[in-house]
Amino acid sequence: MVSVKPGDLVRVVKGGLVVEGIVMPSTEFTSRGYIVLKLRNGYNIGLSLEGASVEVLSEGYLRLPTYEGIYGTSVIRGDGGLRVSFISTGGTIVSKVEYETGAVRPALRADELVEFVPEFREFCSELMVSELMRKLSENMTPEDWSRISEEVGKHLASGVDGVVVAHGTDTMAYTAAALAFSLRGLGNPVILVGAQRSSDRPSTDALYNLKACPIVVKEAPFAEVVVAMHGTSDDLYVLVHRGVRVRKMHSSRRDTFQSINDLPLAKVFPKERVLKVVNSRYLPRTRNRDVVVMSRFSNRVVLLKYYPAMDCNLIDYLVDRGYRGVVIEGTGLGHVRDECIPSIERASEAGVVVAMSTQTIFGRVDLDVYTTGRKLLKAGVVPVDDMLPEVAFVKLSWLLGNFPHEEPEQLKSLLLTNFAYEIGGTQSYELFPRWFHGD
Repeated sequence: MVSVKPGDLVRVVKGGLVVEGIVMPSTEFTSRGYIVLKLRNGYNIGLSLEGASVEVLSEGYLRLPTYEGIYGTSVIRGDGGLRVSFISTGGTIVSKVEYETGAVRPALRADELVEFVPEFREFCSELMVSELMRKLSENMTPEDWSRISEEVGKHLASGVDGVVVAHGTDTMAYTAAALAFSLRGLGNPVILVGAQRSSDRPSTDALYNLKACPIVVKEAPFAEVVVAMHGTSDDLYVLVHRGVRVRKMHSSRRDTFQSINDLPLAKVFPKERVLKVVNSRYLPRTRNRDVVVMSRFSNRVVLLKYYPAMDCNLIDYLVDRGYRGVVIEGTGLGHVRDECIPSIERASEAGVVVAMSTQTIFGRVDLDVYTTGRKLLKAGVVPVDDMLPEVAFVKLSWLLGNFPHEEPEQLKSLLLTNFAYEIGGTQSYELFPRWFHGD
């Protein structure tokens, strides 16, 4: 068999079939004994090499992109007065369609991305651009939250006016919550920004979302970890959501993020360069540099969604495996079936913190209304009010990581302590339908 490499132009003859094309890189999905060729019409085809002959017509016919040496820090000078840090962690926002292979993958460097947004040069005297990691957000772990927290803390301590973190949208809300808890004494905004569509697509939302970021750094009266994403499916404005109150609500819409049980902090109109505050409750901006970074997170916490006839032994299994925290997404006001209560009681007696949230998303947990709720309280469950399940999960992970020797009752008390307005939002049935409209 002739040795071929990705980028070679080859001719494959198999029986009466003759195919010419460019050899594409193999992936984890490429079957053994097959070759993938890009044809002249742009389509890819997979061929079994069994009984085939391969002739190399031109070595290195196409130079395929490489992805080595992408990390580092660079400084972009501008005409404004702000000092801003831009930290890239990966995701669709730094991805583009790789037309040689047809895949969408992280391919843009962060400095290339921000060069597409003239507002950064206009607002900033100095933009520090860092490539921290290149991860699709579904691959993020608590260890990554720690790494991002420490990097953001380092930039804030250097005296920048704000930090922008490029992140994939799928688990952006988890990372936003992690940063909100780990960055104590925040004096300037930290903005997570992403995209639903890759930056080289005509319908991308990446650049519009990015245009809002320097405006937030310049104009925001709040010092919080926020998510800045499209407020409507059109390019009308960007909503700035509190990081512990936001959720991805649609798999593909550009206005996928919505504040839950609370109003967004602000609207940004990038074309007009205007930020309009829409929520009077926020942590005020102090421009303090002395941020305390508490970046430890525990891996011994689980988020468990209750469902009808759930096997209650799952809770016993988690106790036996040494988990120290369980956040349950209960039904309605925070319920599970009676058969699970003995397992929950056993977990509490073993020192496991068991928290109850609601899978309804909107509304709050109330275990005083029904008999089941009162039984859960007696079993040691701590109801987390209107805290989102994901936020409760991240918060408990953070508490166990930074206060590993605290007694369960003290951890429960800290879980119900407001650190970043994660508890006690604006409860209104009028909030959630607005996501589908432009008002």
